[in-house]
Amino acid sequence: MFVRSEVKSKIDTVWNKFWSGGIANPLDAIQQITALIFLKMLSEKDNQKISQASFLGEEYISIFENEKMAKWDNFKELDSESMLDIVRDVAFPFIKKYNEGSEFNKSLKDLAFIITKPSLLSETVEALEEIFNLLEEDDNGYMDSLGDMYEYLLSEISSSGKNGQFRTPRHIIKMITELVNPQIGERVFDPACGTAGFLVSAYTHMLQPYTEEGGRLGANLTDSALWDTLSNETFYGNDSDISMIRISMMNMMLHDIENPHIKQLDTLSKRYTEKDKYQVVLANPPFKGSIDKEDKSEDFSISSTKTELLFVDLITRVLDIGGRCGVIIPDGVLFGSSKAHKMLRKHLLENNELKAVISMPSGVFKPYAGVSTAVLIFVKGGTTEKVWFYNMEADGYSLDDKRNKIEQNDIPDIIEQYNHKDSEDYKAIKKHFFVDVSEIVENDYDLSINRYKEIEYEEVEYPPTNEILSEIEALSKDISNDVLELKKLI
Repeated sequence: MFVRSEVKSKIDTVWNKFWSGGIANPLDAIQQITALIFLKMLSEKDNQKISQASFLGEEYISIFENEKMAKWDNFKELDSESMLDIVRDVAFPFIKKYNEGSEFNKSLKDLAFIITKPSLLSETVEALEEIFNLLEEDDNGYMDSLGDMYEYLLSEISSSGKNGQFRTPRHIIKMITELVNPQIGERVFDPACGTAGFLVSAYTHMLQPYTEEGGRLGANLTDSALWDTLSNETFYGNDSDISMIRISMMNMMLHDIENPHIKQLDTLSKRYTEKDKYQVVLANPPFKGSIDKEDKSEDFSISSTKTELLFVDLITRVLDIGGRCGVIIPDGVLFGSSKAHKMLRKHLLENNELKAVISMPSGVFKPYAGVSTAVLIFVKGGTTEKVWFYNMEADGYSLDDKRNKIEQNDIPDIIEQYNHKDSEDYKAIKKHFFVDVSEIVENDYDLSINRYKEIEYEEVEYPPTNEILSEIEALSKDISNDVLELKKLI
């Protein structure tokens, strides 16, 4: 995540303004800020369509035609008191009516405008305007820079890491997405979607073959039914927190996905009954906590209340045959000795093709958590003959709380080796290798990399014993002489 220091500074200033303005809950603050960003983006896209229509000589009716003051360009010029009235009474109601009937529209039904200080709103609007101006100057491309900025903004949400929910680093999300390789026409699901990081990553990945130099979409996508499929029949997610649903919805809408299917629903509960539906699952479900036995779905193949086990079991249920998954798990899932742990691993190996276990260093989730994690890549159906292991030692950032960018980065090699692992000239080394499933079964279905990686012992040659004793004797004489010299000085 590359965010200019000026942008970071302005985002930090906005957070401080909200804190001092009486909105201390990060989730409340992020909803208000995201809604304002959404208004800004709607205004920009409307301006682009107006310009395009004018250039092509076509007719275009602005989405703000009936609510002109809801447009960012219009209310940003008002004095602070008037701006507060307009945003509260016109702009926010406009958002809540936008795309009526969609899941997005339903998620905003109870969204409230809670900024009460005119100065807080006007200063936030001014700061966001400055941030967008800075983003337009970035060499990385406007949309990439916007994504980085939004990720930095969202990082405040997970600072407390409640219920095991930690923001997944964007480069880890991208790595998993590239390994699973979702394609347009496939349904992508995240059972605990949070801010929709995995869904946005899948969307970006799918667009790559259709994107021209300079970031413009090619005509073969924009002028075809592919876009309708991508926008309306591709992205699905659940989360139990309505605040996360709203944020993830607006995040997807900001990325041009008109109809993401994201619902407020506990995927582990009895209310969720889907199965054999999705071709791709990408997830980093909550690591900690448990679900109420009375509310737990009866469709699980294992008996447990541990969410880290139940989510993996659920994924094997909702995937269609041949469907692919990339999921982050805590290391304990790989070697836990309980009956549920062993049954889950046995199920993964016997009823799925477990493609890879990628061990990640414990610092990946710092500063929010120091938990050791791994990535599982598997395909539903069939059985596993051998499992590919990779020991990631570095992800391009320091593994302390600062997470500064460094040169060491295994991620490009992980992607290259994964795509190359089934070729005839693949060569296993200490960092990555195959393990036959029979060996895994013999080890009680243990999937931890430490069980199988070779430990190299470095042979150390010591001098002969007589030589060592002679050195000790000479050293003793030197010490004795030094002591005598000291005594003479007393």
